[in-house]
Amino acid sequence: MLNNKTTDISRVLESYGDELRLVEKSLEEMFTHENFLVQSIGRHLVKGGGKRLRPLFLILSSRISGYQGRSNIPLAAIIEVIHTASLLHDDVVDEAELRRGNPTANSIWGNAVVVLAGDFHYSNALKYAVTFGSLRIIESLSSAITSMTDGELIQLHRLGDTSITEGEYIRIISGKTGALFSEACRIGAILGEAPPEKEEAIAAYGMNVGIAFQMMDDILDYSADEGELGKKLGKDLEEGKITLPLIFLLASADAAEKKEIEGIVNSLSAEGLGRILELIVKYDSIGKSLEKALAVVEEAKGRLEAFPESNERGMLMDIADYALYRDK
Repeated sequence: MLNNKTTDISRVLESYGDELRLVEKSLEEMFTHENFLVQSIGRHLVKGGGKRLRPLFLILSSRISGYQGRSNIPLAAIIEVIHTASLLHDDVVDEAELRRGNPTANSIWGNAVVVLAGDFHYSNALKYAVTFGSLRIIESLSSAITSMTDGELIQLHRLGDTSITEGEYIRIISGKTGALFSEACRIGAILGEAPPEKEEAIAAYGMNVGIAFQMMDDILDYSADEGELGKKLGKDLEEGKITLPLIFLLASADAAEKKEIEGIVNSLSAEGLGRILELIVKYDSIGKSLEKALAVVEEAKGRLEAFPESNERGMLMDIADYALYRDK
């Protein structure tokens, strides 16, 4: 098990509070539209909150790359629009009714409207990005959206499939979560005209931190305090998602237990979930998953050695640790 460590990133958020407030203003502008439904859903998303980590990654990456302009603010907002559009689609696919304790857009406006609104916000984000006149930025954003969709489609295809490997799981979360973090960092480097080796280093940092965030989400789904997490344990399993703790469990369990697990996955009940949690403790699947996430975070931090010491590098280090040492 990992040792206790602070998870506070308030220093980072406070240091870039002015920039993040400008991102929020830019978000509100991008979600303002003459179409009532588009605007209503956009404002609902803005009110949903969040730490705006992806925009923060773009801003920090631009600063560590030497950029001193202001184009990073609207581009950071574009990154967040793409993220929120993906959440609209995710909630429809997952038939979710709550996100961060608030009603999901699909529970208010219905699936058909929300899917189309998500499509609109994807395309609108790219339309805004075109105004910056950088083909490389457009390529980066397009790559992120493609990878996110690819990851989600693979996950849907493998729902309930207990034969999924750790490598396949990494591919899924690299696409659905890691890609947007990675491209946010890459765009920051593009703005700062960083040399290729630094651009690749910061993009790899973003990918690994994004992977670690998703790993921790998946770990917390089996181990967190339900009150702190804001959702019931085993939600991923209920949806048929085979994530890292279950992959490690399946690799450790004996033949009879593995068959039992497969039966539970195919017909989940409260009793079945309890049995899964019991086996996860027996084989220390959470500990193994945490060690894997720790290795990913250490790799991310190692990528930052391409940059000289600075406040921005220290903050990126702190965010990498936050991905791992958090409880929700």
